[in-house]
Amino acid sequence: MIPRSALLLSLAGLIPFLWGAVTVLLPDLALWTAQTVGGRFVGPYVMLFYGAIILSFMSGVLWGFATKLQDAQATTGYALAVIPALWAFFMTAGGPTGAGISLMVGFAGLLGLDWLFWHHGAAPDWWMALRVPLTAVVLTCLGIGVFL
Repeated sequence: MIPRSALLLSLAGLIPFLWGAVTVLLPDLALWTAQTVGGRFVGPYVMLFYGAIILSFMSGVLWGFATKLQDAQATTGYALAVIPALWAFFMTAGGPTGAGISLMVGFAGLLGLDWLFWHHGAAPDWWMALRVPLTAVVLTCLGIGVFL
């Protein structure tokens, strides 16, 4: 069972993605948001900034999981753990469409890394029950930002 605090904080972490998608779908809300708090908090832009931060954050989570591995597995785990942060740094340059697609690929790849650490017993038993639906929401929101 997913711990309540982890679930609630993870769901709260979806808010910028959801807000970005809603402001893509509702142009009047996007205009109000841009005028009130700035364009960085509207549509794909909030998702791109926040998405890059979350990929970097997840590198830290994976690094923590790697500490539970031993010898060559640990070395591989540490190397794999830095990939999401490096992906966010190198692959989100350019326009919003390319950056959004890169983030979608990054989050899909992150789910694969989540599974790998979980499969090797480094992540908690409940990890994939949390990560799969979160990733589905993130990919859906980013898809709205990229394709609509």
